[in-house]
Amino acid sequence: MLSAAFAAGIAYGGNAGAAPDLKIALIAGKTGILESYARETETGFMMGLEYLTGGKMEINGRKIKVIVKDDQGKPDLGRTLLAEAYDDKVDIAVGTTSSGSALAMLPVAREYRKVLVVEPAVADEITGARWNRYVFRTARNSMQDALAAASTLKSGSVAFLAQDYAFGRDAVKAGKEALAATGSKAKVVHEEYAPVAATDFTAPTQRLFDALKDKPQPRILAIAWAGPNPMNKIADMKPERFGIALAPGGNLLPVMKTWKAYAGTEGTIYYYYGFPRNKMNDWLVAEHMKRFKAPPDMFTAGGMSAAGAVFAALQKVPSADSEQLVAAMEGMSFESPKGTLSFRREDHQALQPMYHFRIRKEQKNEWDLLELVREIPAAELPLPVRNKR
Repeated sequence: MLSAAFAAGIAYGGNAGAAPDLKIALIAGKTGILESYARETETGFMMGLEYLTGGKMEINGRKIKVIVKDDQGKPDLGRTLLAEAYDDKVDIAVGTTSSGSALAMLPVAREYRKVLVVEPAVADEITGARWNRYVFRTARNSMQDALAAASTLKSGSVAFLAQDYAFGRDAVKAGKEALAATGSKAKVVHEEYAPVAATDFTAPTQRLFDALKDKPQPRILAIAWAGPNPMNKIADMKPERFGIALAPGGNLLPVMKTWKAYAGTEGTIYYYYGFPRNKMNDWLVAEHMKRFKAPPDMFTAGGMSAAGAVFAALQKVPSADSEQLVAAMEGMSFESPKGTLSFRREDHQALQPMYHFRIRKEQKNEWDLLELVREIPAAELPLPVRNKR
């Protein structure tokens, strides 16, 4: 039997009289290194439902009840909590933060024949080799990140620094494949993997510098990192001595605030609050600033995207019947802070734009961090189908 701490959830919503509540499980890694991602996902999900329901928190007259569970980033616990949620007759589930935990949850969705919307885990296997028909992903995957980054690099030499776990290795694998897929002539010359919670990057960074310093220009050190980013520590080792430029992936706003000294550095990102122009994002930015005195971050937007998918699906299928939901969601379009997204029929991956950014030289306020170089449309990201359906 699960302990009370594991089993307890946070419930939002109430009794709708004769109409039964629509029950949604939101599983997130609220404890551990990815806690901030989980917190943002929950905030975005609840704000998304608020926006889409006009504050009523109901769909087709049925009240929405969201049950939040903390899997602590542990695959075994994620699997257990999802099974518990399905046993408790939730209509649909959303989660989770860690790719390892998300992968462990996929067979549970198949066993129970219940829909799982994956957000924000990015491992390619989720909509690839480990996928099943009950799995839909609103989050981007590693290959979408990689294709966006590769689209900005046409030649030269690349080395990667990543965390030594599913996300990091997936990101580097995708990065190499993306360079080939986009026709880039850039060559990958080295890969370094550091512990997830590493704080000393001296040795791996020196190896990266040694591998890059005599290779053709431009020389790019690409960083794929979840959580506190090592960019500042690497920059302190002066890569410019060897003609090496850093290429950070997008990160949380508090992390990117520390990058001001690297104005002009370019990278690619899944979401930055100032880039999309649409009603949903305008509302999210204004309301988030009002409530939290800061703009929404990338995982807040991801949570809101998941809410958009859940809302659209349950509108189409008022009964929340699983098989009808699967049929309705294949190819379905839904609102998100990035605009209208669509689930690809073949693998249920949400196709979406990405953004090429430059760190601002002149920042008007503490959150005026990035300028948009270009929105990269989904149509320019040749995302392969890998689930062998």
